[in-house]
Amino acid sequence: MTVAINDSASGEAPFGALARTRASRPSIRWAAIIPPAAWAALAAITAYWPQAQDWPRTNELVGIAAAIAVVLVVSAVLNGHLGAFGVRLRHWEPWFTALAVLATVWELVTAKLELLPTPFFMPPQAILEVYLEEGDKLLECIAYSALLLAKGVVIGASVGFVLGVALGWSPRVSYWGHPILRVIGPLPATAWLPFAFFVFPTSSSASVFLIALAAGIPVTILTWSGISSVSSAYYDIARTLGASKSFLVLKVAIPAAMPHVFVGLFMGLAASFAVLVVAEMMGVKAGLGWYLQWAQGWGAYANMYAALFVLALVCASLVALLFKVRDHLLAWQKGLLRW
Repeated sequence: MTVAINDSASGEAPFGALARTRASRPSIRWAAIIPPAAWAALAAITAYWPQAQDWPRTNELVGIAAAIAVVLVVSAVLNGHLGAFGVRLRHWEPWFTALAVLATVWELVTAKLELLPTPFFMPPQAILEVYLEEGDKLLECIAYSALLLAKGVVIGASVGFVLGVALGWSPRVSYWGHPILRVIGPLPATAWLPFAFFVFPTSSSASVFLIALAAGIPVTILTWSGISSVSSAYYDIARTLGASKSFLVLKVAIPAAMPHVFVGLFMGLAASFAVLVVAEMMGVKAGLGWYLQWAQGWGAYANMYAALFVLALVCASLVALLFKVRDHLLAWQKGLLRW
């Protein structure tokens, strides 16, 4: 005789309810334990491994590493309840681990074992000391560089976009502009340093010109290429529907060429950062390039590395912002292009 035990009127077995209860409880993914363990190891090594010499801000470095480990532990425990933020955390878990391992190796070969000579190679706490003590000066330099970069990139990209549209659309403009662009385009913007500082009245205006030149040339070339490569069938269909010349340029040619334009913007932004550092080393009194030159001149290598990290972070942030703008403006093309 078989006896069936039901836990409700619906006839559901108690084992099914028990399974549902267990599934609803938050579970820890063991792979998520690796990143906080790596940061906790960094904190422990920094705190308890004897240093070759006394480095300031060691306690602050230990506190930061321990705080990151605690945050990662909490995120691992709450793993299924953080929504989209939790998904992003899980995506970046390998990078959290890699950064902790890199920082640990950096700490060992500099502060603990002194395998790399000082002051050319400084430990992480020396970089942290720069941020804590020179933060105001670095923020001022970031603001100055951001303003200078914004002026140059906006002017260069705007002029380059207009010239690229004209070169791609008008055969007459292309006839006269193509040879000039082929002569000027291959030259690096830094080659115009003597000309810029002779022609322009101030070092700031000369720096804006150099940055605008570095950003404008790629935008011009890629916009020109995009306009020229638009299929003639688009124009024929638009003309059949009664489109004017301005409509063809503004509503057909430019939207179809926008992927090329954004490639030019990415290239121009990268080139403008290189020119920014060089331009700020030539007579300006603030900015990240100036700070790098000052740190190198005084042998303050920790300050130099700190400024390089800031410069890389600013560049990566601007590139990420440009990606967001591109994705928003070109959302209609996601079905046509694989990004």
